[in-house]
Amino acid sequence: MYISLPLLISLLAFALLLYNRITTYLRLSHIPGPPLAPWTRLYHIHLNIGGRLHAACHDISRKYGSIARIGPRHVLTCDPDVLRRMNAPRSPYRRSHWYRALRFKPRVDNMFSTKDETRHMELRKTMAFGYSGKENAKLEEGIEAGIADFVELIETKYVSGRGECKVMDLAEKAQFWSMDTMGRLAFGEGLGHCRGDADVYGFMKAVEQSVPVMMFFSSLPELHGLLEKTRVVDMLAPTKKDEAGMGRIIRIVEERVAERFGHEKKDVRDMLGSFVSHGLKQEEAESEAIILALAGSDTTATTLRATMLHLINNPPTMTKLYSEIDKAIREGTISSPAKESETRQLPYLNAVIKEGLRIWPPAIGLIEKVVPPGGDTIKGLFLPEGTLVGYSGFAVQRDPTVFGEDAELFRPDRWLETSPEDLKKMEYSNDLVFGSGRFECLGKKVALVELQKVFVELFRRYDFAIVNPQKPWKSSNYGIFMQHDMGVRVSHRVDV
Repeated sequence: MYISLPLLISLLAFALLLYNRITTYLRLSHIPGPPLAPWTRLYHIHLNIGGRLHAACHDISRKYGSIARIGPRHVLTCDPDVLRRMNAPRSPYRRSHWYRALRFKPRVDNMFSTKDETRHMELRKTMAFGYSGKENAKLEEGIEAGIADFVELIETKYVSGRGECKVMDLAEKAQFWSMDTMGRLAFGEGLGHCRGDADVYGFMKAVEQSVPVMMFFSSLPELHGLLEKTRVVDMLAPTKKDEAGMGRIIRIVEERVAERFGHEKKDVRDMLGSFVSHGLKQEEAESEAIILALAGSDTTATTLRATMLHLINNPPTMTKLYSEIDKAIREGTISSPAKESETRQLPYLNAVIKEGLRIWPPAIGLIEKVVPPGGDTIKGLFLPEGTLVGYSGFAVQRDPTVFGEDAELFRPDRWLETSPEDLKKMEYSNDLVFGSGRFECLGKKVALVELQKVFVELFRRYDFAIVNPQKPWKSSNYGIFMQHDMGVRVSHRVDV
């Protein structure tokens, strides 16, 4: 029987591919998961770009357990102990190529995208003081100025009187507020979104276009690396010559950063000023400032939107929050605007914020880590070295064994009525919203101060109602949430 050379090569290639697939399958065959996941990365790609990453991972965790297979070399966990173990200071786990896709400039890493452990720790130490607010004497002032612009926008355009319904898209306005606030904290000035009531530089649109692409490349690191190496990505990436979108933001950031360097450098005690004073170089400062504007604004906006939605749909809870704020005003224990030292003393407000972060954690990327050489055994299951371990944040925050059988419900009272032992377990899981160990979010304190202050200022003034309860918003997730069309009616409170 004669077999042609091309046919023989084809058969050998097929046999090699089949052998590779079977070998890959067998490495993690003891891990349960969706049937398609072990054989192709298409399932993993679909998770990242399907628009419902949060819900899909939650469904997988509920169906297959705390360790589930989601790709040929990929597993998903919803166990808080596993995440803390991977993130611990001396953990041998390392960041995967998933992070490389989060570069905003080709071949230029930021603190979030770098895989170099030493460099990552150096960047964290350099920027820790800026994020903590210890070197920004006007931190609260900057947050208050951002809230004042937000309130002014509502007052001038969106307050409805008796018989009126001026619809305000809270999803959009929350983003305007958070972006302007981060601009003030980072650069010492707002970006003008609230004052212009517009996506001034097309930044929001650019983010929504670029993040799904980043998540696609996070599943295909070989392709992403090839595009960077061949410089093809340079032709696709935004540039500072662009008049709108990410390119425009890059130009604005570079201009602000350039002011802090050179012969006549501008010395300002804001977050960027702290970064520079602790040794951040100009190109590094540009990259970090972009991440600061994106991650710092989007996640806080998401928490405001989601918590507001759950409050509005839960009148008894909202009434309790109103009562606590009103009582503090009557007793003179909060100022106008409220100070962070005062908002910390409002237990129900802080329970609401914790519950908002729990029921709708704002950043739900897979944040995959690599199993170290020699492999590891997790929950009695052996994971070979090189396995990529992703994280199901939604499932962690809705675990009924930690938060009770009503874990799917928004109920802030759970934080105030539980035993000290159960509260400790709840906080152990809830703190993971901001990461842990060597990967804990440096902006945690700033985010909490922003949320405490904005809720007080909004609820001391306004009543809110959802315009379309059957469809309160459009929400999708590609690691971060993209939310639109959250129409609300805002009216002045009476008899306060």
